[in-house]
Amino acid sequence: MHWMLLNSERLEMELQTIHSGTGDGQLVVPAGMTFMLQPLKFQGSCKSAPIFVQILGNLVASSKGNWKGDKDQWILFADIEGLVVEGDGEINGQGSSWWEHKGSRPTALKFKSCNNLRLSGLTHVDSPMAHIHINDCNYVTISSLRINAPESSPNTDGIDVGGSSNVVIQDCLIATGDDCIAISSGTSNIRISGIDCGPGHGISIGSLGKDGETATVENVCVQNCNFRGTTNGARIKTWQGGSGYARMITFHGITLDNVENPIIIDQLYNGGDSDNAKDHKSSAVEVSNVMYSNFVGTSKTEYGVDFRCSERVPCTDIFLRDVKIATASSGSGQVAQGQCLNVRGASTLAVPGLECLALTADMLSSPEQTCMLAQSVQPRTQPMQDPIWDFESRGKRLIVSNTILISFISLVTYIFGLLMENF
Repeated sequence: MHWMLLNSERLEMELQTIHSGTGDGQLVVPAGMTFMLQPLKFQGSCKSAPIFVQILGNLVASSKGNWKGDKDQWILFADIEGLVVEGDGEINGQGSSWWEHKGSRPTALKFKSCNNLRLSGLTHVDSPMAHIHINDCNYVTISSLRINAPESSPNTDGIDVGGSSNVVIQDCLIATGDDCIAISSGTSNIRISGIDCGPGHGISIGSLGKDGETATVENVCVQNCNFRGTTNGARIKTWQGGSGYARMITFHGITLDNVENPIIIDQLYNGGDSDNAKDHKSSAVEVSNVMYSNFVGTSKTEYGVDFRCSERVPCTDIFLRDVKIATASSGSGQVAQGQCLNVRGASTLAVPGLECLALTADMLSSPEQTCMLAQSVQPRTQPMQDPIWDFESRGKRLIVSNTILISFISLVTYIFGLLMENF
Protein backbone atom coordinates (compact mmCIF):
# COMPACT_ATOMS: atom_id res chain seq x y z
CA MET A 1 0.00 0.00 0.00
CA HIS A 2 1.45 3.38 -1.04
CA TRP A 3 0.76 6.48 1.04
CA MET A 4 0.68 10.01 -0.37
CA LEU A 5 -0.16 13.38 1.13
CA LEU A 6 -2.74 14.67 -1.30
CA ASN A 7 -2.61 18.46 -1.28
CA SER A 8 -6.15 19.77 -0.86
CA GLU A 9 -5.43 22.88 -2.92
CA ARG A 10 -4.15 20.73 -5.77
CA LEU A 11 -7.23 18.52 -5.68
CA GLU A 12 -9.46 21.60 -5.66
CA MET A 13 -7.63 22.83 -8.76
CA GLU A 14 -8.36 19.51 -10.48
CA LEU A 15 -12.00 19.80 -9.54
CA GLN A 16 -12.16 23.41 -10.67
CA THR A 17 -10.81 22.32 -14.05
CA ILE A 18 -13.80 20.01 -14.32
CA HIS A 19 -16.01 22.78 -13.00
CA SER A 20 -14.91 25.18 -15.75
CA GLY A 21 -15.65 22.68 -18.49
CA THR A 22 -12.05 22.45 -19.70
CA GLY A 23 -11.57 18.91 -18.39
CA ASP A 24 -13.30 15.67 -19.32
CA GLY A 25 -15.70 15.78 -16.38
CA GLN A 26 -13.95 12.96 -14.51
CA LEU A 27 -11.76 12.75 -11.43
CA VAL A 28 -10.19 9.41 -10.50
CA VAL A 29 -8.57 8.50 -7.18
CA PRO A 30 -6.40 5.56 -8.29
CA ALA A 31 -6.56 2.09 -6.76
CA GLY A 32 -3.82 0.73 -4.56
CA MET A 33 -2.95 4.05 -2.97
CA THR A 34 -3.97 5.87 0.22
CA PHE A 35 -4.17 9.65 0.25
CA MET A 36 -4.15 11.95 3.28
CA LEU A 37 -6.56 14.81 2.77
CA GLN A 38 -7.34 18.05 4.59
CA PRO A 39 -10.89 19.54 4.44
CA LEU A 40 -12.04 20.01 0.86
CA LYS A 41 -14.87 22.04 -0.63
CA PHE A 42 -16.06 21.78 -4.23
CA GLN A 43 -18.60 24.44 -5.15
CA GLY A 44 -20.73 24.47 -8.35
CA SER A 45 -22.45 25.38 -10.63
CA CYS A 46 -20.49 23.49 -13.25
CA LYS A 47 -20.33 23.60 -17.03
CA SER A 48 -19.42 19.91 -17.22
CA ALA A 49 -22.46 17.73 -16.58
CA PRO A 50 -22.58 15.06 -15.42
CA ILE A 51 -19.45 15.04 -13.27
CA PHE A 52 -17.91 11.68 -12.33
CA VAL A 53 -15.74 11.22 -9.24
CA GLN A 54 -14.38 7.69 -9.12
CA ILE A 55 -12.75 6.66 -5.85
CA LEU A 56 -10.78 3.44 -6.27
CA GLY A 57 -8.11 4.11 -3.66
CA ASN A 58 -8.45 5.30 -0.07
CA LEU A 59 -9.01 8.82 1.25
CA VAL A 60 -7.97 9.37 4.87
CA ALA A 61 -8.77 12.49 6.87
CA SER A 62 -6.20 14.27 8.99
CA SER A 63 -6.47 13.47 12.68
CA LYS A 64 -7.91 16.09 15.02
CA GLY A 65 -4.44 17.30 16.04
CA ASN A 66 -3.45 17.95 12.42
CA TRP A 67 -6.79 19.26 11.21
CA LYS A 68 -6.72 22.55 9.28
CA GLY A 69 -9.82 24.42 8.23
CA ASP A 70 -13.57 23.89 8.40
CA LYS A 71 -14.82 21.70 11.26
CA ASP A 72 -18.36 21.39 9.87
CA GLN A 73 -17.40 18.82 7.27
CA TRP A 74 -14.38 17.10 5.79
CA ILE A 75 -15.46 16.76 2.13
CA LEU A 76 -18.22 19.00 0.75
CA PHE A 77 -19.86 18.96 -2.69
CA ALA A 78 -22.28 21.86 -3.19
CA ASP A 79 -24.51 23.13 -6.02
CA ILE A 80 -23.54 20.45 -8.53
CA GLU A 81 -26.03 19.05 -11.03
CA GLY A 82 -25.64 15.42 -12.12
CA LEU A 83 -22.83 14.44 -9.75
CA VAL A 84 -21.78 10.78 -9.66
CA VAL A 85 -19.49 9.59 -6.85
CA GLU A 86 -18.71 5.89 -7.01
CA GLY A 87 -16.04 3.22 -6.75
CA ASP A 88 -14.84 0.48 -4.44
CA GLY A 89 -12.44 2.67 -2.46
CA GLU A 90 -12.63 3.74 1.18
CA ILE A 91 -13.30 7.05 2.90
CA ASN A 92 -11.79 7.01 6.40
CA GLY A 93 -12.65 9.93 8.70
CA GLN A 94 -10.21 8.93 11.47
CA GLY A 95 -12.97 9.69 13.94
CA SER A 96 -11.37 8.08 16.98
CA SER A 97 -9.27 11.20 17.53
CA TRP A 98 -12.50 13.26 17.71
CA TRP A 99 -15.00 11.12 19.60
CA GLU A 100 -14.03 12.33 23.07
CA HIS A 101 -14.03 15.95 21.89
CA LYS A 102 -17.07 17.86 23.19
CA GLY A 103 -16.91 20.67 20.66
CA SER A 104 -17.69 20.74 16.95
CA ARG A 105 -16.94 17.59 14.98
CA PRO A 106 -17.00 17.32 11.18
CA THR A 107 -19.32 15.21 9.03
CA ALA A 108 -17.14 13.12 6.73
CA LEU A 109 -19.00 13.59 3.43
CA LYS A 110 -21.65 16.21 2.76
CA PHE A 111 -23.73 16.98 -0.32
CA LYS A 112 -25.61 20.28 -0.42
CA SER A 113 -27.95 21.35 -3.23
CA CYS A 114 -26.78 18.56 -5.54
CA ASN A 115 -29.68 17.48 -7.75
CA ASN A 116 -29.60 14.20 -9.70
CA LEU A 117 -26.93 12.81 -7.40
CA ARG A 118 -25.69 9.22 -7.42
CA LEU A 119 -23.49 7.74 -4.70
CA SER A 120 -22.55 4.05 -4.80
CA GLY A 121 -20.08 1.32 -3.98
CA LEU A 122 -17.83 3.01 -1.41
CA THR A 123 -16.83 1.99 2.09
CA HIS A 124 -17.14 4.70 4.76
CA VAL A 125 -15.24 4.23 8.02
CA ASP A 126 -15.02 6.01 11.38
CA SER A 127 -16.42 9.46 10.69
CA PRO A 128 -15.91 12.04 13.46
CA MET A 129 -19.68 12.76 13.27
CA ALA A 130 -22.20 11.61 10.66
CA HIS A 131 -20.70 9.67 7.76
CA ILE A 132 -22.91 11.06 4.99
CA HIS A 133 -25.20 14.09 5.02
CA ILE A 134 -27.65 14.84 2.18
CA ASN A 135 -29.05 18.37 2.43
CA ASP A 136 -31.31 20.31 0.07
CA CYS A 137 -30.95 17.77 -2.74
CA ASN A 138 -33.56 16.52 -5.21
CA TYR A 139 -33.46 13.13 -6.98
CA VAL A 140 -30.76 11.20 -5.15
CA THR A 141 -29.83 7.53 -5.39
CA ILE A 142 -27.55 5.94 -2.78
CA SER A 143 -26.71 2.27 -3.16
CA SER A 144 -24.33 -0.54 -2.21
CA LEU A 145 -22.44 1.34 0.51
CA ARG A 146 -20.65 -0.10 3.52
CA ILE A 147 -20.60 2.18 6.55
CA ASN A 148 -18.78 1.14 9.67
CA ALA A 149 -17.97 2.72 13.05
CA PRO A 150 -17.79 1.25 16.58
CA GLU A 151 -21.03 0.87 18.50
CA SER A 152 -19.59 3.19 21.17
CA SER A 153 -18.75 6.01 18.74
CA PRO A 154 -20.99 9.05 19.47
CA ASN A 155 -23.33 10.58 16.86
CA THR A 156 -21.82 8.63 13.98
CA ASP A 157 -25.02 8.39 11.93
CA GLY A 158 -24.68 6.40 8.73
CA ILE A 159 -26.77 8.53 6.36
CA ASP A 160 -28.62 11.74 7.32
CA VAL A 161 -31.19 13.20 4.93
CA GLY A 162 -32.65 16.65 5.46
CA GLY A 163 -34.49 19.19 3.31
CA SER A 164 -34.47 16.79 0.36
CA SER A 165 -36.96 14.96 -1.84
CA ASN A 166 -37.12 11.96 -4.15
CA VAL A 167 -34.33 10.06 -2.42
CA VAL A 168 -33.67 6.32 -2.86
CA ILE A 169 -31.35 4.50 -0.42
CA GLN A 170 -30.90 0.82 -1.09
CA ASP A 171 -28.73 -2.26 -0.47
CA CYS A 172 -26.37 -0.86 2.16
CA LEU A 173 -24.60 -2.44 5.16
CA ILE A 174 -24.51 0.03 8.06
CA ALA A 175 -22.98 -0.44 11.51
CA THR A 176 -22.58 2.71 13.61
CA GLY A 177 -22.84 4.27 17.05
CA ASP A 178 -26.06 6.13 16.19
CA ASP A 179 -28.86 6.05 13.62
CA CYS A 180 -28.14 3.89 10.59
CA ILE A 181 -30.34 6.30 8.64
CA ALA A 182 -32.00 9.47 9.98
CA ILE A 183 -34.67 11.45 8.13
CA SER A 184 -34.98 15.04 9.32
CA SER A 185 -37.23 17.98 8.53
CA GLY A 186 -38.10 19.17 5.05
CA THR A 187 -38.00 15.72 3.45
CA SER A 188 -40.53 13.98 1.20
CA ASN A 189 -40.69 11.00 -1.14
CA ILE A 190 -38.02 8.88 0.54
CA ARG A 191 -37.56 5.20 -0.39
CA ILE A 192 -35.32 2.99 1.75
CA SER A 193 -34.85 -0.73 1.07
CA GLY A 194 -32.44 -3.58 1.57
CA ILE A 195 -30.64 -2.03 4.54
CA ASP A 196 -28.76 -4.27 6.99
CA CYS A 197 -28.50 -2.18 10.16
CA GLY A 198 -26.58 -3.08 13.29
CA PRO A 199 -25.17 -2.16 15.60
CA GLY A 200 -26.75 1.26 15.70
CA HIS A 201 -29.92 3.09 16.65
CA GLY A 202 -32.09 1.84 13.80
CA ILE A 203 -33.80 3.84 11.06
CA SER A 204 -35.29 7.02 12.47
CA ILE A 205 -37.71 9.69 11.40
CA GLY A 206 -36.33 12.63 13.36
CA SER A 207 -35.65 13.90 15.73
CA LEU A 208 -38.13 16.62 14.80
CA GLY A 209 -39.36 19.79 16.49
CA LYS A 210 -36.37 20.63 18.67
CA ASP A 211 -36.33 24.18 20.11
CA GLY A 212 -39.82 24.88 18.80
CA GLU A 213 -38.99 23.95 15.21
CA THR A 214 -41.79 23.55 12.67
CA ALA A 215 -40.89 20.24 11.03
CA THR A 216 -42.30 18.46 7.98
CA VAL A 217 -41.70 14.88 6.84
CA GLU A 218 -44.01 12.95 4.55
CA ASN A 219 -44.22 10.06 2.15
CA VAL A 220 -41.49 7.80 3.50
CA CYS A 221 -41.19 4.07 2.80
CA VAL A 222 -38.78 1.76 4.64
CA GLN A 223 -39.01 -1.73 3.16
CA ASN A 224 -37.23 -5.11 3.41
CA CYS A 225 -34.67 -4.12 6.03
CA ASN A 226 -32.88 -6.10 8.78
CA PHE A 227 -32.06 -4.84 12.26
CA ARG A 228 -29.47 -6.81 14.25
CA GLY A 229 -28.72 -5.94 17.87
CA THR A 230 -29.80 -2.32 17.46
CA THR A 231 -31.23 -0.08 20.17
CA ASN A 232 -34.20 0.70 17.92
CA GLY A 233 -35.79 -0.70 14.81
CA ALA A 234 -38.44 1.50 13.20
CA ARG A 235 -38.41 4.76 15.15
CA ILE A 236 -40.19 8.13 14.99
CA LYS A 237 -38.92 10.71 17.48
CA THR A 238 -40.14 14.26 18.08
CA TRP A 239 -39.54 16.90 20.73
CA GLN A 240 -42.18 18.59 22.88
CA GLY A 241 -42.86 22.19 21.93
CA GLY A 242 -42.37 21.64 18.21
CA SER A 243 -44.99 21.81 15.48
CA GLY A 244 -45.61 20.54 11.96
CA TYR A 245 -46.12 16.93 10.93
CA ALA A 246 -44.64 13.50 10.19
CA ARG A 247 -47.15 11.62 8.04
CA MET A 248 -47.65 9.01 5.32
CA ILE A 249 -44.88 6.75 6.63
CA THR A 250 -44.61 3.01 5.99
CA PHE A 251 -42.33 0.39 7.53
CA HIS A 252 -42.81 -2.93 5.71
CA GLY A 253 -41.05 -6.29 5.59
CA ILE A 254 -38.82 -5.77 8.62
CA THR A 255 -36.71 -8.52 10.25
CA LEU A 256 -35.64 -8.05 13.89
CA ASP A 257 -32.87 -9.81 15.75
CA ASN A 258 -32.51 -8.91 19.44
CA VAL A 259 -33.64 -5.30 18.98
CA GLU A 260 -34.21 -3.23 22.11
CA ASN A 261 -37.14 -1.15 20.77
CA PRO A 262 -38.43 -2.83 17.60
CA ILE A 263 -41.30 -0.39 16.96
CA ILE A 264 -41.32 2.96 18.70
CA ILE A 265 -42.99 6.34 18.36
CA ASP A 266 -41.59 8.77 20.92
CA GLN A 267 -43.40 12.11 20.74
CA LEU A 268 -41.85 13.03 24.10
CA TYR A 269 -38.28 12.45 22.91
CA ASN A 270 -36.48 14.97 25.13
CA GLY A 271 -33.05 14.02 23.82
CA GLY A 272 -33.58 10.35 24.57
CA ASP A 273 -34.98 10.95 28.08
CA SER A 274 -38.72 10.78 27.41
CA ASP A 275 -39.38 9.23 30.83
CA ASN A 276 -38.58 12.63 32.35
CA ALA A 277 -40.51 14.72 29.83
CA LYS A 278 -42.60 17.15 31.86
CA ASP A 279 -45.16 19.06 29.83
CA HIS A 280 -47.36 16.52 28.05
CA LYS A 281 -49.79 19.29 27.07
CA SER A 282 -47.32 21.41 25.12
CA SER A 283 -47.45 21.66 21.33
CA ALA A 284 -46.01 18.77 19.34
CA VAL A 285 -45.18 17.58 15.84
CA GLU A 286 -48.28 15.73 14.64
CA VAL A 287 -47.61 12.06 13.83
CA SER A 288 -50.26 10.45 11.63
CA ASN A 289 -50.91 7.89 8.90
CA VAL A 290 -48.16 5.46 9.86
CA MET A 291 -48.25 1.81 8.81
CA TYR A 292 -46.16 -1.04 10.27
CA SER A 293 -46.60 -4.27 8.31
CA ASN A 294 -44.90 -7.66 8.00
CA PHE A 295 -42.59 -7.43 11.02
CA VAL A 296 -41.03 -10.60 12.39
CA GLY A 297 -38.29 -11.30 14.92
CA THR A 298 -37.20 -10.73 18.48
CA SER A 299 -37.03 -7.93 21.02
CA LYS A 300 -34.17 -7.63 23.50
CA THR A 301 -36.63 -6.32 26.11
CA GLU A 302 -40.13 -7.36 27.11
CA TYR A 303 -41.62 -4.68 24.86
CA GLY A 304 -42.02 -5.07 21.12
CA VAL A 305 -44.15 -1.99 20.50
CA ASP A 306 -43.91 1.30 22.37
CA PHE A 307 -46.06 4.30 21.43
CA ARG A 308 -45.55 7.40 23.61
CA CYS A 309 -47.55 10.28 22.20
CA SER A 310 -48.59 13.76 23.26
CA GLU A 311 -51.76 14.42 25.23
CA ARG A 312 -52.40 17.63 23.30
CA VAL A 313 -51.49 16.29 19.84
CA PRO A 314 -52.08 12.50 19.93
CA CYS A 315 -50.72 10.14 17.30
CA THR A 316 -53.54 9.25 14.88
CA ASP A 317 -54.16 6.67 12.17
CA ILE A 318 -51.43 4.36 13.40
CA PHE A 319 -51.78 0.87 11.90
CA LEU A 320 -50.19 -2.50 12.66
CA ARG A 321 -50.64 -5.42 10.26
CA ASP A 322 -48.97 -8.85 10.23
CA VAL A 323 -46.60 -8.14 13.11
CA LYS A 324 -45.05 -10.96 15.15
CA ILE A 325 -42.45 -10.02 17.76
CA ALA A 326 -41.20 -12.37 20.49
CA THR A 327 -38.75 -11.76 23.31
CA ALA A 328 -35.20 -12.87 22.54
CA SER A 329 -34.42 -13.80 26.14
CA SER A 330 -37.30 -16.20 26.63
CA GLY A 331 -35.84 -18.89 24.41
CA SER A 332 -39.33 -20.23 23.85
CA GLY A 333 -40.85 -17.57 21.62
CA GLN A 334 -42.67 -15.74 24.40
CA VAL A 335 -44.75 -12.92 22.99
CA ALA A 336 -43.35 -9.44 23.58
CA GLN A 337 -45.53 -6.84 25.28
CA GLY A 338 -46.81 -3.54 23.95
CA GLN A 339 -47.57 -0.21 25.55
CA CYS A 340 -49.21 2.93 24.29
CA LEU A 341 -50.04 6.46 25.40
CA ASN A 342 -52.34 8.86 23.52
CA VAL A 343 -52.46 6.92 20.26
CA ARG A 344 -55.36 6.07 17.94
CA GLY A 345 -55.47 3.57 15.12
CA ALA A 346 -56.11 -0.07 14.31
CA SER A 347 -54.35 -3.42 14.07
CA THR A 348 -54.83 -6.83 12.57
CA LEU A 349 -52.76 -10.01 13.02
CA ALA A 350 -50.43 -8.08 15.30
CA VAL A 351 -48.44 -9.60 18.18
CA PRO A 352 -48.13 -7.92 20.56
CA GLY A 353 -51.61 -6.50 20.38
CA LEU A 354 -52.42 -3.10 21.87
CA GLU A 355 -55.67 -2.18 23.58
CA CYS A 356 -55.41 1.32 22.14
CA LEU A 357 -55.51 -0.06 18.57
CA ALA A 358 -58.74 -1.73 17.55
CA LEU A 359 -59.63 -3.49 14.30
CA THR A 360 -62.08 -1.10 12.69
CA ALA A 361 -63.30 -0.03 9.28
CA ASP A 362 -60.68 2.74 9.43
CA MET A 363 -58.11 0.03 8.69
CA LEU A 364 -59.56 -0.28 5.21
CA SER A 365 -60.41 3.33 4.47
CA SER A 366 -57.18 4.87 5.76
CA PRO A 367 -55.25 7.09 3.31
CA GLU A 368 -53.08 5.03 1.01
CA GLN A 369 -49.42 4.84 1.88
CA THR A 370 -46.64 4.88 -0.69
CA CYS A 371 -44.25 1.96 -0.71
CA MET A 372 -42.96 1.48 -4.21
CA LEU A 373 -39.20 1.34 -4.73
CA ALA A 374 -37.13 2.36 -7.72
CA GLN A 375 -35.93 -0.48 -9.92
CA SER A 376 -32.83 1.41 -11.03
CA VAL A 377 -30.07 3.26 -9.25
CA GLN A 378 -29.92 5.91 -11.96
CA PRO A 379 -30.81 9.52 -10.96
CA ARG A 380 -34.43 10.22 -11.68
CA THR A 381 -35.50 12.69 -14.34
CA GLN A 382 -39.23 12.36 -13.71
CA PRO A 383 -41.13 12.82 -10.45
CA MET A 384 -42.12 9.70 -8.56
CA GLN A 385 -45.70 8.72 -9.17
CA ASP A 386 -48.11 8.17 -6.32
CA PRO A 387 -48.55 4.39 -6.30
CA ILE A 388 -51.01 2.27 -4.39
CA TRP A 389 -50.28 -0.31 -1.71
CA ASP A 390 -47.61 -2.81 -2.62
CA PHE A 391 -46.96 -5.63 -0.20
CA GLU A 392 -45.97 -9.27 -0.08
CA SER A 393 -48.42 -12.12 0.54
CA ARG A 394 -47.30 -15.77 0.55
CA GLY A 395 -44.53 -15.08 -1.89
CA LYS A 396 -46.78 -13.35 -4.41
CA ARG A 397 -46.78 -9.62 -5.08
CA LEU A 398 -50.14 -8.01 -4.63
CA ILE A 399 -51.14 -4.48 -5.51
CA VAL A 400 -54.40 -3.62 -3.79
CA SER A 401 -56.15 -0.27 -3.70
CA ASN A 402 -58.51 0.76 -0.92
CA THR A 403 -61.34 1.13 -3.42
CA ILE A 404 -61.00 -2.51 -4.50
CA LEU A 405 -60.80 -3.72 -0.89
CA ILE A 406 -63.90 -1.80 0.16
CA SER A 407 -65.83 -2.92 -2.93
CA PHE A 408 -64.88 -6.55 -2.32
CA ILE A 409 -65.93 -6.44 1.32
CA SER A 410 -69.21 -4.78 0.37
CA LEU A 411 -69.89 -7.57 -2.15
CA VAL A 412 -69.10 -10.30 0.38
CA THR A 413 -71.34 -8.63 2.96
CA TYR A 414 -74.19 -8.41 0.41
CA ILE A 415 -73.89 -12.09 -0.58
CA PHE A 416 -73.72 -13.14 3.07
CA GLY A 417 -76.91 -11.18 3.74
CA LEU A 418 -78.72 -12.95 0.89
CA LEU A 419 -77.63 -16.34 2.20
CA MET A 420 -78.85 -15.53 5.69
CA GLU A 421 -82.27 -14.55 4.32
CA ASN A 422 -82.64 -18.06 2.85
CA PHE A 423 -82.13 -19.77 6.25
